[in-house]
Amino acid sequence: MRQVFTSESAPQPRGSYSQVIRAGQLVFTAGFGPVDPATDQNVGDTIEEQTARVLDNLEAALAAAGCGLRDVVKVTTHLAELKRDFAGYDAVYRSRMVAPFPVRTTVGSQLMDILVEIDVVAVVPDDEQPGTV
Repeated sequence: MRQVFTSESAPQPRGSYSQVIRAGQLVFTAGFGPVDPATDQNVGDTIEEQTARVLDNLEAALAAAGCGLRDVVKVTTHLAELKRDFAGYDAVYRSRMVAPFPVRTTVGSQLMDILVEIDVVAVVPDDEQPGTV
């Protein structure tokens, strides 16, 4: 069984995909960039600013399915400039994610006018019920 969730506090899809899908106890997010959901504009000029915005977006999307960053088990990150930006990205990531850290894949990718895009897989905690945000 699949359940689709959306959050007004996260950027709305710009294509044919869902923000969040729950399948059983697993929650999968779309890839989020540094878009401010209120203005639909990219936020930040540095990797640190953009990573913070992406994590805010992921947090909002996960909340719609009853999860938070603490429930993330897998992270896939795309960086436009892997060598240049990895350290800055990792510093912000480390400050927001909970140890033990999720497994993670970080790759260099061609991105459209952004520095970072992240998608995650989370596990719904037993004490949480999915809701809407």
